[in-house]
Amino acid sequence: MKLHFRVFIILMILTAFLLGACQEKAPEKAAAPMPVEVDIITLEEEPVKLEVELPGRTTAYRVAEVRPQVNGIVKKRLFAEGSEVTAGELLYQIDPASYQARLDSAEAALAKAKAIEYSARLKAERYKTLDRTNAVSEMDLVEIDAGWKQSIADVASAEAALHGARINLDYTEVRAPIAGRIGKSMITEGALVTAQQSAPLAVIQQLNPLYVDVTQSSTELLRLKKDLSVGLLDNGEKTQSDVTILLEDGSEYEQKGSLEFSDLTVDQSTGTITLRAIVANPDENLLPGMFVRARVSKGLKQDAILIPAASLSRNSKGQAVVMLVNAQSTVESRIIDAGRNIGDNVLVNDGLTAGEQLITAGLQKIKQGVTVKAVEQQDALSDQIALKNQPDNSLTPAE
Repeated sequence: MKLHFRVFIILMILTAFLLGACQEKAPEKAAAPMPVEVDIITLEEEPVKLEVELPGRTTAYRVAEVRPQVNGIVKKRLFAEGSEVTAGELLYQIDPASYQARLDSAEAALAKAKAIEYSARLKAERYKTLDRTNAVSEMDLVEIDAGWKQSIADVASAEAALHGARINLDYTEVRAPIAGRIGKSMITEGALVTAQQSAPLAVIQQLNPLYVDVTQSSTELLRLKKDLSVGLLDNGEKTQSDVTILLEDGSEYEQKGSLEFSDLTVDQSTGTITLRAIVANPDENLLPGMFVRARVSKGLKQDAILIPAASLSRNSKGQAVVMLVNAQSTVESRIIDAGRNIGDNVLVNDGLTAGEQLITAGLQKIKQGVTVKAVEQQDALSDQIALKNQPDNSLTPAE
């Protein structure tokens, strides 16, 4: 019994000793968390060429509707439909027989008038000689002189009639008023045509160069003028904006155009203004009426800042938000004024400055105030700045 009691006492002492040793041992300190690694780019200001992409349609540079100026039967058609014609080229021959007869009659009338004038002139000269010797009365001299002057007027009238007859005869040859491509003929040989008829015989269109009419909202035009006036945009020394034509299949037309003018009136139904560009069309690949898009150069923004679109998010109010790494290597959230997209980039209107570090990857692992390890992405930054000539409704970096 005593032996058991002694064993119990020894076990109690050992237990108390072990418990005391555990309490005296200091607890181990928890290990500090490692900073989150994020990808960043250092923002830089770069010149950015502003371009806007607008819908439009092609229009012929010149259009001439060929109409007859005299009545008659068409004897010949002297062109191939769809061919190129030159200015002054003979297109139709109207039967000239009646107009040739009128010309001959006018020539005979002129010859008769000249003969009468010749006789009247000789008589008037004779009477002037006789008047010096008082052989004729003054009244007779006046009448003879008046008759001569009337014959002169008759000659002039006959010459005018002859000129008109010659013009009408020339009009029997219907010629091309301009150079260009002629369409289908609206009449055939044997058809009766009349002077100044409403229906044209054919239509000629000059296709090189070609007009491109596009529309732009009046609001955007006012914003552009405002930016130019306050110096936000730079047009350089150019007086005309460059225009790039995009075809219906999305390809870029090889010839560059230039902006000619903008309309002076806003369309009340759409709130748009028509802009007209002119573009060379040597191979006539563009035809009137084609739907195209015109990329119009608006100017140059010298201090633009572009950021990757993936680095931007929206808060509950729809405001654009980005994450930055500040000087203390902690995350800072900032609301910015984001502009239009440029490919995979976004133009920043306000809220960011050159030299700040923008977080581009690892956003799902961080929040504001967290300490991070920033890794510069130089290649990504170079790729963003190198983007050029991106279709907009936006902008492209300048060369």
